[in-house]
Amino acid sequence: MNPALQGLITIIIGVGGCVGYFYGANLFLDKVLFKAEGPNAGRNINRANMIRPWVFLMPALLALGLYLAYPVFATLRLSFLERLPGNEYAFVGFENYSKMFAEPKFIEAMRNNVLWLVVVPAAATAFGLLAAQLTDRLKWGNIAKSIVFMPMAISFVGAAVIFKLVYEARPEDVAQIGILNHLYLTFGGDAPVQWLQVPFWNNFFLMAVLIWIQTGFAMVILSAALRGIPEETIEAAVIDGANPFQIFFKIKVPQIMSTIVVVWTTITIATLKVFDIVFAMTNGQWETQVLANYMYDKLFRANDWGMGSASAMIIMLMVTPILVWNVYNARKEMQ
Repeated sequence: MNPALQGLITIIIGVGGCVGYFYGANLFLDKVLFKAEGPNAGRNINRANMIRPWVFLMPALLALGLYLAYPVFATLRLSFLERLPGNEYAFVGFENYSKMFAEPKFIEAMRNNVLWLVVVPAAATAFGLLAAQLTDRLKWGNIAKSIVFMPMAISFVGAAVIFKLVYEARPEDVAQIGILNHLYLTFGGDAPVQWLQVPFWNNFFLMAVLIWIQTGFAMVILSAALRGIPEETIEAAVIDGANPFQIFFKIKVPQIMSTIVVVWTTITIATLKVFDIVFAMTNGQWETQVLANYMYDKLFRANDWGMGSASAMIIMLMVTPILVWNVYNARKEMQ
């Protein structure tokens, strides 16, 4: 079957199934289970209205349980087991964790993840805030915003391929197709540099990809927050003699600080789970290993399900406090 036709049929069945489920659930509640007629009509209507939200939520709850809750507990269980020949398992307790923490590659991955967490969310949020502020002052600001936001439409692997070409290094006697090496040689460089193989600094070259992608996201959210600032406060600051820098840092930024925190935490979660960029550009070589790539290596290359599951639990433990804090702040603002 043609893939396009197959996708269309899938969409029709999926959307039609959802509409059919909700319509049928309503009919079943109102016409069969709790009929709105007779002496108990009022009580039946109240009961139907109490049950209706749970009926509507049931598919989502089942999907979350099947695809989120179950894998978490299954992964936790596997992290305490060792896979034996013949698809047998033996309980080893925390041995997988102790072996993992003793591996230099895991320590390298942890170190690099911390570096990513320090640089990427801060840089992407800062650039997004700067872009939001500057584009609002431009005549063609909407076009500029579209250009900055465009990388969000590109997959991580696609962005990695683009930047891999930017960092490309060819022999010295061959024309350079990599922009970075071309500029380096133009401004007096001795020889092309394999940028992705330069220890420590190659991590920053990889981070540039995620910063490039996430800046557009930060810009859109922060631009909406900036536009929500009352004009009266800006006008009062101008009358009091505040310059543009003082208005931005002392008036605007404090008022949108909660939005900045939400953007920062969202990008932090994406950074903790980064995999595609590293996998496509270096595959964890040259001291660029990260936790998600380490987990992939253990699970699908070394076929070590115990240590792979243990590393997955470490990633989840690092993400969970940020998620909880983000949800707590969101509920606090709603209240």
